Amino acid sequence: MLEVKICGLRTPDMVQVAVEAGARAVGFVFYPPSPRALGPDAAAQLARLLPTSTRAVGLFVDATDDDIESAVARVPLDMLQLHGDEPPRRVAQIRSRFNVPVMKAIRVATAADLAPLADYQAVADWILFDAKPPAKVATLPGGTGIAFDWRLVKGVRIAKPWMLSGGLTAENLAEAVAESGARWVDVSSGVEERPGVKSAERIRGFLAATKLL
Repeated sequence: MLEVKICGLRTPDMVQVAVEAGARAVGFVFYPPSPRALGPDAAAQLARLLPTSTRAVGLFVDATDDDIESAVARVPLDMLQLHGDEPPRRVAQIRSRFNVPVMKAIRVATAADLAPLADYQAVADWILFDAKPPAKVATLPGGTGIAFDWRLVKGVRIAKPWMLSGGLTAENLAEAVAESGARWVDVSSGVEERPGVKSAERIRGFLAATKLL
C-alpha cells in the first residue's frame, strides 16, 4: 500500500480532512520564510487533533538547537524533517540531542546529487528525495511544485525507509510511483489552491489516487 504524508498543514479543518482521507503523516513547517510556516503553539493545537496512527512531522531548514527545542518542547513530534543544507554531522547531532527520529531531505536534479546518500543513511532514520530547484532560481528549499526525474532513484540501494517528494499531484502520482518505486510520498503544493492554502478537494483527490495503485 502507498502511504502519504501531507506537508504544510496550518488549519484544523485541513488536518481533519487529511486524517479522514487516510494520510499516515502530516507535516508542520517551522521555517518562517515559507508561506506554510506556523509557530510551535499553533502546531501543538493541530497535533492534538491527530490520532495515534498519524505521525506528526516537524520540518526545519538549517535550524539552530534553540529553534528545534522551541518546537519539540511544545509539539509532540514523531519525526524531525531536515530540509536544508545540514551536513551528516549536524543530522547526527540533532538526532542525538533531541532523541527523535530524523528524516533528511536530499534535493535531486541529476544522478550526481545522490552521492551524499550513503553518508546521510548512516545518521538519519528516513530519507526524503525532493526536487532540486534550477540553478540561479531563488526559491524555497521545498514545496516548490518542481518535479525531478523519478527514475534516478529506482534501483538505487536505499537502506533506510524513504519518501518521494517534489511536484507530485493526483494526476502524476501513478507515473511517479511506477518510475521511482516509492512506497511513501510527500505532497504539499500539489494539494494547494495557492501557496500555503490547502484544498480539501485536492487532498481527498490525492489520497483517492493512492488507492488505485
